[in-house]
Amino acid sequence: MEKFKTVLNIVNKQSNFGFGLVALLTAGGEQIFSSVAFRCPCNELNFFYGIVFLLVPALALLLLGFTLSMKTWKLITGLWHRRARRWRWKNLTGVCSALFQISAAALVAPCTWVAVALLNGNYYECAMTGTNLTAYNQHVCGKLVKGQCEKELSRFPCEKDSRDREDVLRILRAHSQILGWLLIASIMLSNLLLICIARCTSPISYLQLKFWRAYTQEENEIMDSYITTHAKQLAERNLKSFFNQAPPENIITPSNKDWEKISCLYKFSTKDHYYSTLHRHVERNQEPDNGMKMASVRSSASADNPAVLDFVDGGTVGL
Repeated sequence: MEKFKTVLNIVNKQSNFGFGLVALLTAGGEQIFSSVAFRCPCNELNFFYGIVFLLVPALALLLLGFTLSMKTWKLITGLWHRRARRWRWKNLTGVCSALFQISAAALVAPCTWVAVALLNGNYYECAMTGTNLTAYNQHVCGKLVKGQCEKELSRFPCEKDSRDREDVLRILRAHSQILGWLLIASIMLSNLLLICIARCTSPISYLQLKFWRAYTQEENEIMDSYITTHAKQLAERNLKSFFNQAPPENIITPSNKDWEKISCLYKFSTKDHYYSTLHRHVERNQEPDNGMKMASVRSSASADNPAVLDFVDGGTVGL
């Protein structure tokens, strides 16, 4: 378990490395799954069987990506309670921005699964030999005897030592691999465009963004440690008081309101550019003697940030 936690910490610290590791594990899993579990039925179920193996695991990986994202739970925890409050257009845009980033991170694994599966070609071959599209079947059969080829098409993934079979499956595999490469190219191009747009509209510099990411990672790690330690101390205090039948020691725990303030998603502003909800809460609750907030966390400019800056607030999107 400790080794597993170490790997997760490395992935969280290096977002690009984390995405690469997720893609690599997904590709390896698809290869194993294809060779061990996939067996084309070679009958009228070919299309549904192939499509299920191509898309359902991708859907499962997408849902898993949403489930494992810290931002998902920051966004929806207590949402029913907060909905009674007055919603503004600014709040709605912030939620949409968070949802977009959560979705972008969650799509890494399913897109990898679909792309690798298309490059492999097994699922596509099985699915397309079970279609009822006459024009497509005639195109695949090519110069072969049309009526006989179309009737026996669903049997081709299971047949051996058949030249007609090899010709048809070669065409289907070519179609599958073309779609796979087009999917990979479109994902890479979209990712590059989004990163360029986000970085160009960033109100802060590259080094400050790098510092912010490092700060947030350290804060999250120390927060986990503090939560565990404080919870242990409180539990020990309560157990000692119960078994010894003595008054409990005085242990200060943040109020519900304080927990709520530091648990929400953070929206950066260059007017008071704190680096997290915890940073903002601490600075606003403790002011210096001169009545002014610390200069290190203020700026003379006043503007809200674009989506590029939201990723540092406990999310998994690394732009």
